[in-house]
Amino acid sequence: MRDEWNKSAGYYTADDGDIDAFRVLIDRTLDPASVPQAASIEKNVPIYDMGALAPALDDPQKRRVLMAEWADVLRNTAGVIVLKAAYADTAPIDRATGVFNAIIVDERHDGAGKGDHFAASGANDRIWNSLQKHCLHDAAGFARYYGNTAIAAVAEAWLGPAYQMTAQVNQVRPGGKAQQAHRDYHLGFQTAQQAARYPVHAHDLTAALTLQGAIAHCDMPVESGPTKLLPFSQLYDAGYIAFHDPDHRAMFEDRCIQLPLAKGDAVFFNPALFHGAGDNRSADIARMVNLLQVSSAFGRAMESVDRGAMVRELFPILADTDLTAAQADAVIAASAEGYPFPTNLDTDPPVGGNAPPSQADLMRQALAERWDADRFDTALKDMDHRRWP
Repeated sequence: MRDEWNKSAGYYTADDGDIDAFRVLIDRTLDPASVPQAASIEKNVPIYDMGALAPALDDPQKRRVLMAEWADVLRNTAGVIVLKAAYADTAPIDRATGVFNAIIVDERHDGAGKGDHFAASGANDRIWNSLQKHCLHDAAGFARYYGNTAIAAVAEAWLGPAYQMTAQVNQVRPGGKAQQAHRDYHLGFQTAQQAARYPVHAHDLTAALTLQGAIAHCDMPVESGPTKLLPFSQLYDAGYIAFHDPDHRAMFEDRCIQLPLAKGDAVFFNPALFHGAGDNRSADIARMVNLLQVSSAFGRAMESVDRGAMVRELFPILADTDLTAAQADAVIAASAEGYPFPTNLDTDPPVGGNAPPSQADLMRQALAERWDADRFDTALKDMDHRRWP
């Protein structure tokens, strides 16, 4: 297919795309044998019952097998998974919803939270950097919310360890309009002309740098507008060019699917999957989701996050908590900087290996050795100072 496009030059052009090839890709059917741990398949999307799979997350070998299955779906088949009852106990969801609603009120008063990706400003309530704001408003609630081993496992399945969590809340009120079909960050946030300046191999690579997810904060029947998804569309080579094309967008609207979600469910998908939020046609459902954009340690996250401020708030919580070790590690992964680069190697040289310790390494050491908050704060300041250029 690429041979017909501009592969000999190593680049796509801004009008590349083959609608017939696109149709062939998206007309596939998911083979149940490829998702043996899924509880069901709905509209080509594998549904995983996290209540039944919870024991697998506690067993390192079974966890790895499950993660491999998820990665295969995200990369090679449907491109999207649903985790049913990712939060078996929805109390952390409700607590977070209260925090988010308070932030929405404050930011509406202050004029913040304006603008949206792929949707008209004012069509919804948006909290940028809900990750940091949530943590600083309610660190204990944040720990319960992000101490979720299923969320941590799917992030690691696609991105490996030391991933960078970011999040934005989106609340779409009744009457809120759908987004246009799109792909996501990185190349999905470029125009077709800009994307065409990146070589073909960069188009292949970009989807491995982020993972898109959404945690349902209320029951979301189809009429409330859950995300429209086009299974298998992440396999389309020229998709970062073609999603701008009206014919491809029209085919998306004709073939896309929507799945109802319950409060506490989560959906994750390859950022190259064609998708877009749906119309909220309900009478009284303010559809709220916390949109997770998880970045590889080897890429650049979209949002800047003050992770130092977050871990200072979380340290005393994790030092005195009944979270399991796996849950606490999920909180650290969602908050602390897990990758030690970039740094100033003159003042922060590697010791006993190829890399200096990361912020997450320091936090784990401090918790294991039962440091007090003052000692941890001093160590963080020393680490920051060593890293300055």
